[in-house]
Amino acid sequence: QVQLVESGGGLVQPGDSLTLSCAASGPTFSSYSMGWFRRAPGKDREFVAAISRRTGITYYSDPVKDRFTISRDNAKNTMYLQMNSLKPEDTAVYYCAAQYGAPAATTPDDYHYWGQGTQVTVSS
Repeated sequence: QVQLVESGGGLVQPGDSLTLSCAASGPTFSSYSMGWFRRAPGKDREFVAAISRRTGITYYSDPVKDRFTISRDNAKNTMYLQMNSLKPEDTAVYYCAAQYGAPAATTPDDYHYWGQGTQVTVSS
């Protein structure tokens, strides 16, 4: 079982950049495909990005494509989300998620493990 802890959220202005981190416990991090999701106030949880276990193949939702970059460092048991050109509509609680031994997925139900979330607020 893996435990996930997000960090790096905060209050930024439109156009700013922010990097989120997701630290995972356990020795088998490279066996988990990973994803980022977000939940804005009054909205359902939304897929943001995902990355495969070892090959590093990435997937993005249309609203963040070309602005966000997902990456992972298996040696450090950490996943990242580099967010550039942030917009007010990116305001949400961001969650990292993991699933063991399966391809990267874009659906929340495919993930078995979740972090507690980190708040990102984009406002002038």
